[in-house]
Amino acid sequence: MGQMGFFDITNRYAGLDAKNDPLVKINAIIPWEDFRSRLEATWRKPPEERKSNAGSKPWDAVLMFKAIILCALYNLSDDQLEYQIRDRFSFVRFLGLDFEDKVPDAKTVWLYREQLAQTGAIEALFEGFDGYLEKQGYLAIGGQIIDASIVAVPKQHNRRDENTKIKEGETPEGWKSKPAKLSQKDTDARWTKKHGQSHYGYKNHLNVDRGHKLVRRYKVTDAAVHDSQVVDAILDPKNTASGVWADSAYRSAEIEEKLKEKGLKSRIHRNRPLSEREKRSNQTKSKVRARVEHVFGSQNNDMGGTLVRSIGLIRAKARIGLKNLTYNMRRLVQLERIAMAGSR
Repeated sequence: MGQMGFFDITNRYAGLDAKNDPLVKINAIIPWEDFRSRLEATWRKPPEERKSNAGSKPWDAVLMFKAIILCALYNLSDDQLEYQIRDRFSFVRFLGLDFEDKVPDAKTVWLYREQLAQTGAIEALFEGFDGYLEKQGYLAIGGQIIDASIVAVPKQHNRRDENTKIKEGETPEGWKSKPAKLSQKDTDARWTKKHGQSHYGYKNHLNVDRGHKLVRRYKVTDAAVHDSQVVDAILDPKNTASGVWADSAYRSAEIEEKLKEKGLKSRIHRNRPLSEREKRSNQTKSKVRARVEHVFGSQNNDMGGTLVRSIGLIRAKARIGLKNLTYNMRRLVQLERIAMAGSR
């Protein structure tokens, strides 16, 4: 086999374009440079704090951010991402690399994401992109739909007494003397039951606008936190309509009063037993509320699932927040395509 030439690469990219490489559309529509200043402020120390200008130069901020977005887009581990960048033409082009360029390794990707996680920068990046969506005309309209989804993490094989200590906020006996073991234990994740099945991990609480099906607000908690406990945190005061849709888990006199005080109209499902009229009302509400299920379905099916391969709430917040941000990026591509089709 001969060495690949310029025209061979061009032809390969043309083949990807013919198959509608989705990364091309994301690359073209997302304003990557808008993220630069916030990313560089997180990753690069001010000149006066740098000990020396010697050593290898840091990776370009936008390139590394796009690498982390690839992890969220396809639910890849950092090792898998490194391999895929080396292997896939589409990933190389998305990152703006040439084939002879150095590739960020798994450890580097981890370090960059870790810095975003520890500084809480993901929430700011999400809010910044939400502001961009509003400027493009995608306001939060039609009312808001709230719901939560369990995000699994690798199960911890602890003894019952150890789990009891963890739930009480204490470190099980003997763990502190084994730092290697302790570093591999997720003491923030929790067990919960849903439809009779046990689940271990965290929860992604979402607020989705009815009009555009974009995630407008979110909050990450451990899986044991009841959905109704985070209503205040995820209600969106900027939505142009007053309706709030949710399933019956959010139904309570307290929440109904809270919505009323905020000038919002409850469209929350009623609990059983139900009259025939209430059943019909719930069915009508379900048609609207189903839009939030489309978001969770997209994250689980189109974006490779939501399994979090990290330890601790801080990192889970970063991973899940990036998933929500990446979903909005994909959704913007879809909305722009719909808008273009409607203008023809």
